[in-house]
Amino acid sequence: MKHRYLVLVMRNPGFDTSLIDAHLRFIDDLRAQRRIELSGGFGDRSGGAYLLRADSLDEARALAERDPLHVQRASTITIHEWSAA
Repeated sequence: MKHRYLVLVMRNPGFDTSLIDAHLRFIDDLRAQRRIELSGGFGDRSGGAYLLRADSLDEARALAERDPLHVQRASTITIHEWSAA
């Protein structure tokens, strides 16, 4: 059974908005693989979050670190295993 991981994606200073489309394609790809349950941006535009399904924290981290926002250092990613009911 896959576990749930809350991935927080917070914008770094100088955030490059041109990376948003690549980020959304990344999210759509994970959604097509049934890896993402929920995703969305924060109302204050400081970043966003998504609920990721993975077998382990290491797998969740490996998946999340492929996000173009992380790769290009536009955002900081934090991952928490989430025992939501």
